[in-house]
Amino acid sequence: MKVCNTFGIHFIVRKSRSKAGMCQIYVRISLNGSRREISLKKFVKESEWDKNRGKLRGNRRNVSETNFFIEEVRNQVYEAYHELANKRRSFHIDDLKNYYLRGGEEEYTLLRLMEYHNLTSANTLSKGSLKNYRTTEKYLKMYFKDWLRVSDVFLSEINYRFLSDFEFFLRKSFPKEGNKGLSNNGIMKHLVRLKKLSSFGERLEWLEKDPFAKYQIKFDKVERGFLDQDELELIENTDFELPRLNLAKDLFVFSCYTGLSYVDIMNLKQIHFIRGIDGGKWIYTTRQKTGVKVKIPILPFAERIVEKYKQDCRALDRGTIFPYASNQKLNKNLKDIAAACGLNKYLTFHLARHTFATTITLLNGVPIETVSKVLGHTKITTTQIYAKVVESKVGDDMDKLRTILSRKEREQKEEKNQMYHNRGDSR
Repeated sequence: MKVCNTFGIHFIVRKSRSKAGMCQIYVRISLNGSRREISLKKFVKESEWDKNRGKLRGNRRNVSETNFFIEEVRNQVYEAYHELANKRRSFHIDDLKNYYLRGGEEEYTLLRLMEYHNLTSANTLSKGSLKNYRTTEKYLKMYFKDWLRVSDVFLSEINYRFLSDFEFFLRKSFPKEGNKGLSNNGIMKHLVRLKKLSSFGERLEWLEKDPFAKYQIKFDKVERGFLDQDELELIENTDFELPRLNLAKDLFVFSCYTGLSYVDIMNLKQIHFIRGIDGGKWIYTTRQKTGVKVKIPILPFAERIVEKYKQDCRALDRGTIFPYASNQKLNKNLKDIAAACGLNKYLTFHLARHTFATTITLLNGVPIETVSKVLGHTKITTTQIYAKVVESKVGDDMDKLRTILSRKEREQKEEKNQMYHNRGDSR
């Protein structure tokens, strides 16, 4: 394969700080305007060095041995260059340096690790998760090109500095003109995926140590939005002229009363509806994101929506409960619904899941353990993020506490009065 590179090898010496009057030999590699120097761990007298020829003067035995060593290094670097040129369409000078230092053994790179990860995880990760990994890969390639000026990096090059610079690069990146930069949590998610990749590389024994050992990933605490009862009822009771808005409304409200995510609702089929332990209708399904089985009793509000689409030809053609609508279009339609209803909230489909966890369940006294089970969470701490106890719930609970304390206070007073009267009667 023809490679159009400007390539050169030169040998130079630098004065040694530890050995007076002696110099250390370096091989300087030049490639396409970039250059790197590698110490050969050899020391010579400065007076014996021929700068123009890049070797020692004279024909003494030690001179001949050193000059022979220099020629051996020259041949090895040339050989490394030609081997890489035959293997790759293009490569950076650091690729050549590392290839030479490893004795011709080509080290695994980060993009190769990502490629292998995505290939082996295709059947275990959801399409959304794989899409997120590819987005992280896109930013890494931008980082390589714009910041490091390389096409890829060896796994051994991933260290604290690499991670810190990547985070800084993400903070100043603007994917599209006019768009806001990435949020802190968005940046942290890319770093989390990179951390998972490095752990994967360790298990494969492609990576010797964890580069994230001393690196801290810090997420900002985010208040999870949800609809209160009045807002939910406003959406439920609003009819829209456009069919697409009515479909978006129905799917959103169904999620509010079941806690199912977008993808799990789109996958719902008649076989997922069975008779539950209480004799009522239940949904038995498996969450696509986690593979966790969930069993959800169908509330009347959700059941009415299912009945509405029983004869919908779009759903019948798909063999599913509901017609198909992309998540992107649903979220766009939900923005229109929020505007039409006069809601000053950023409405997304996932907001329905939060609404189920708070307004529909927790605020109606459903224990958090039950909410966690219905949502398909394996840890109750995950549920606590989704299902926060809102101020109205705190207020209601405190009112109940006041009532209990007031009743106890009255009972204590009545008891004391009764004791006083009893003493009077005994006299």
